[in-house]
Amino acid sequence: MKYVRMAIERESPEEFGYGRIENNLSESSIRDLLLSQLDVDLTGLTLFYGSHRGDTRLRELIAQAGVVAPDEVLVTAGAAGALFIVATALLERDDHLVVIRPNYANNIATPQAIGCAISFVDLAFSSAFQLDVDAVAAAIRPNTRLISVTCPHNPTGTCMSVADLQRLVALAERQGCRLLVDETYRDMTYATPLPTAASLGPCAISVSSMSKSYGVPGIRVGWVITRDAALYQSFLAAKEQIGICGSVLDEAVAAHVLARREQLLSATRTRIGHRLSIMREWIAAEPLVEWVEPAGGVVCLPHLRGLVGRDMARFHRRLLADHGTYVGAGHWFEMPEQFIRIGFDWPTEAELRRGLAGISDAMRAELGAG
Repeated sequence: MKYVRMAIERESPEEFGYGRIENNLSESSIRDLLLSQLDVDLTGLTLFYGSHRGDTRLRELIAQAGVVAPDEVLVTAGAAGALFIVATALLERDDHLVVIRPNYANNIATPQAIGCAISFVDLAFSSAFQLDVDAVAAAIRPNTRLISVTCPHNPTGTCMSVADLQRLVALAERQGCRLLVDETYRDMTYATPLPTAASLGPCAISVSSMSKSYGVPGIRVGWVITRDAALYQSFLAAKEQIGICGSVLDEAVAAHVLARREQLLSATRTRIGHRLSIMREWIAAEPLVEWVEPAGGVVCLPHLRGLVGRDMARFHRRLLADHGTYVGAGHWFEMPEQFIRIGFDWPTEAELRRGLAGISDAMRAELGAG
């Protein structure tokens, strides 16, 4: 495999330096929590090798929310670890996959490192970033092994319908391939969440994590769910060869958090609703920007229509230098640079408001620069 660093990681705020950013609108999760906020006592925990499948209580909690069985859940090192396991367990150089684009970079970069062929089904702003299942079906080849989608979608925040999810499952079953659904934002769907994809059939694979909805990305806990027992064993073998098991510290914290799931998510959803109203107000008052309003998660992908044909690299430099504001660049997602990803729950409310005002000011300064 030939590894190449992803732009979203090279230019991430942790690589760039948090101290250089005043208004960080580039993050894709809720605000990070302090360990003291969780009220968890780990002093009695033995630091032994953990279960290779993941802590039993943790898998039970994940399974309850997903309406699956605990032995269908494999705990991984974040969703990134789960996606790596899925790609490397299923794909070889002679294989083909279909990927919805834009997408989380790992869903593209790992298959590219493997060297297999990729067909992209691009979501269009003009069609509200909605998935076209017929286009996915048209992209299938005889050697297609995997269809890769995210829902709620990163970076647009849009969601597919239950009917479209069911059509994708049926398509994968009919073609004899797998359907991977990255469900990392499922717990932050504004309306009723879709069913866990893996619960709909053995061809479907679900991936999620603790990072986005629960504010604990530092514990590096995610999971992959499959009802295919043989495929589960393949995923387990990959995990064991990568790291044997996860951190018992991380998994203990994750289980503690998920045991308080509804309490935590209730407060999060209330806050997200308020932040979304701030985004709506800014969009309504800003004629240079248009968007597709998200239906889940804490990110959106506005289009800076006022800057079409402008120097976007200069705009980003100006935005940071003059307004201390950092956003996700379009090239992080293989999108035109006039699209930017905004994370609206990680910053404080004051930082979000300042950051949005900074974007408006930086756009007008760019227009004034000719």
